Amino acid sequence: METVLEVIREHGDNASAFLAANEGNAYFEGGAGGFAAYRPAGRYLVQFGGVFAPPQERRALVREFRAYARAKRRRIVGIQLQRADAELYASEGFTVNQVGASYSVHLPEFTLRGTRFMKLRNKISRAGRSGLVVRELPHQEVRERIGEIDRLWLRSKGRHVKEIEFLVGQVGGPLQHHRRLFVGFLDERPVAYISYSPAHGSRPGWLHDLSRRLPDTIPGAMEAVNAAAVETFAKEGAPWLHFGFTPFTGLDPARELPGHSPLTARFIRLLAERGGSVYPAATQLAYKEKWGPHLVQPEYLAFEGGARPGAVWQVLRVTKSV
Repeated sequence: METVLEVIREHGDNASAFLAANEGNAYFEGGAGGFAAYRPAGRYLVQFGGVFAPPQERRALVREFRAYARAKRRRIVGIQLQRADAELYASEGFTVNQVGASYSVHLPEFTLRGTRFMKLRNKISRAGRSGLVVRELPHQEVRERIGEIDRLWLRSKGRHVKEIEFLVGQVGGPLQHHRRLFVGFLDERPVAYISYSPAHGSRPGWLHDLSRRLPDTIPGAMEAVNAAAVETFAKEGAPWLHFGFTPFTGLDPARELPGHSPLTARFIRLLAERGGSVYPAATQLAYKEKWGPHLVQPEYLAFEGGARPGAVWQVLRVTKSV
């Protein structure tokens, strides 16, 4: 795992690259260095974030990974590829479609002043007046208590809802010391938390990668927790806070690559319009947009050998969206 983290630090320009180190992922390591993170699903290897390697080695690693998949009689479907990855995969014969966007705030420019952020300021102030206190704490100090938040949060979503995996962060495990945890307390009871993972590459900083709250907690609790983290990161000189990838948002025909699948584009737009039961994209987008992101980047889905409904289904299944 240390090799994976070293490659991410050196060559992971995707702000969500740390998620490649999630527990449960498998890795293909190329002969020239670097790796591809993936999970098997049916006849597919669902790959996360493109290949992580020195720029001059990425094309060779894509080809090695394809040969590896072919030997296992599997096809590759890649999720959360940034534009440079998408162009590389398209040039290697993959069918590539935009599937969503990621959102980032440049902390040196960020401020909550002005009428644009009046509602957000009011929510944060209301949470403070209600007694919410935010602390950054080691995970081991609050592990059991935030575990209760997780259980109640998931139960509130309904009996058949599963916890999303693969494209979101984790808490606990051997890599927890790399993450940071901010927790909101009411009367010394944890009611909300956000976990942040390190982001490297051309826009270094932190990734807002996992958040949970008690279903009946006060309004503004999550916003207050994030505001405290933003203040901390800005004081430390971190350049960026990344809110990460949201599927089915920021879709724009002008962002599609030559050779994309029009049928898949229509299907993704349909999910954007009616797919709230599959993924809460509208809710996530509303939360991210209230912080006034300075950067919105398209992210892509890549199919080896052409787009297939079965490949989309396996992506949804491996992320536990269905």
